[in-house]
Amino acid sequence: MLDIKLIRENPAVVENDLKKRRDEAKIKLLHELIKKDSERLGLLKKTEELRYKRNVVTKEIAELKAKKKPIAARMKEIKEIPEKIRKNDTKLNQLNEQCRLILMQLPNVLHESVPIGADDKDNVEIRRYGEAPKFDFKPKGHAELLENLGLIDSGRAAKVAGHGFFYMKNELVLLDMALQRFALDFLRKRGFVVVNPPYMLNRKPYEGVTSLADFIDVLYKIEGEDLHLIATSEHPIGAMLMDETLLEQELPLKIAGVSPCFRKEVGAHGKYTKGLFRMHQFNKVEQFIFSAPEQSWALHEELQQNSEQLYQQLELHHRVVSVCTGDIGIIAAKKYDTEVWMADGVFREAGSNSNCTDFQARRLNIKFREKEGTPPKGFVHTLNNTAIATSRTMMAIIEQHQQKDGSVLIPKALRPYTGFDKMEK
Repeated sequence: MLDIKLIRENPAVVENDLKKRRDEAKIKLLHELIKKDSERLGLLKKTEELRYKRNVVTKEIAELKAKKKPIAARMKEIKEIPEKIRKNDTKLNQLNEQCRLILMQLPNVLHESVPIGADDKDNVEIRRYGEAPKFDFKPKGHAELLENLGLIDSGRAAKVAGHGFFYMKNELVLLDMALQRFALDFLRKRGFVVVNPPYMLNRKPYEGVTSLADFIDVLYKIEGEDLHLIATSEHPIGAMLMDETLLEQELPLKIAGVSPCFRKEVGAHGKYTKGLFRMHQFNKVEQFIFSAPEQSWALHEELQQNSEQLYQQLELHHRVVSVCTGDIGIIAAKKYDTEVWMADGVFREAGSNSNCTDFQARRLNIKFREKEGTPPKGFVHTLNNTAIATSRTMMAIIEQHQQKDGSVLIPKALRPYTGFDKMEK
């Protein structure tokens, strides 16, 4: 959430940022917010004047009584004030809620380095690692390879749960678990605390970490309860410190979250959805950091290096893109995507890395102070980065490391975790 002071004092900064995003609807919301906030401030001033007047008249009545002078006129005046204050307070509560809802919909202010663009086709490649595999045969997609190896059953999963679910079997299950442990060991050596969070969240903390639109497009709701299945461990980890004030010396606080993720993916229409790429249920290891404001941009680059080193150790051809203004979403101020090469020759997103600055922390009320007993210095910054989304990483391993006979070689770094070096019939 943006600071309302920024909108009051520098509305042009926010409007120019929305123009970069080419978001006319949000510009209209900004203008509506400015109007309602101005009305709110005017009403607040009038209410304060009424309260001041009530105090003055009350004092005058006491003085008139002491002098045994008539008080009827002043009594009539003071009796009208509480009703006026009540009406103003009711209207103020309405305006406060209206302003809050608009603020929750306005996106973060972008970093100046974010490229301008309309959609993911305008994302800018920063670097790439390795070369595409050279096959002396026609490579297959991972879904076909897994079916041939007997490691996945999509038909029976569709029968019991619908599209987007799979029964994984044998070596594929072990590969999934191996990737999780591989990523956690890597991050623990870099100072991350491993956390297995709740797999469900109430709406209030969820509104703090993500956009309201995600409640419709992404999240599964538990019928009859104020609970939602988590779409990523980023969300319960970000909400973990809601309404807390940290000590500055504790920052940065680095957390590696491991959990299953549940996504409706309603907004995935027209996107690549084959096999393991876009599933309703998958496992993921997430990097999350609470930091002081001056630390966050250096940490954003550090998180990106962690992701790239993981993919390099897995011997996967990949690239990094800086996500453009039209593709970045509302939470991040800057975002990198790490994309893996697939057997059809296309790079596709395997994970993302976002610096959310104080946007989530302001919604969640997470602050920091210099030492105990001192007032807060401000809101922390939050950063999140996919270390390993196992489904998409397995997809890349299977397609890039496939052999002519239909088997799949396991990257050397994973073999101590899997206990085997090849998936074969």
